[in-house]
Amino acid sequence: MEGVLWHLLASSRGGPTRVRILQALDERPQNANELATELDMDYTTIRHHLDVLIDNNVVRRTDDDYAATYLVTDQARINWDIIEEIFETVDQENP
Repeated sequence: MEGVLWHLLASSRGGPTRVRILQALDERPQNANELATELDMDYTTIRHHLDVLIDNNVVRRTDDDYAATYLVTDQARINWDIIEEIFETVDQENP
């Protein structure tokens, strides 16, 4: 999981955006529209990054409907010290 997290959050072009999403979800579970508003980003961009995080078991959905709430997975929580280390290294000013 450590390698996956470093790749998703620090090594890929979308890493800074995914870091911002994870930080927002750490504060409270939210749906994609709430995240788009909070992060001042396009809804489809948020959905794309949420799908990447879901595919890698970092985030999960509460259900399959339009207003599904997204939460950090237990596996990501177990590795939260690594995620926090990544947070400190990623330039979030230029997502």
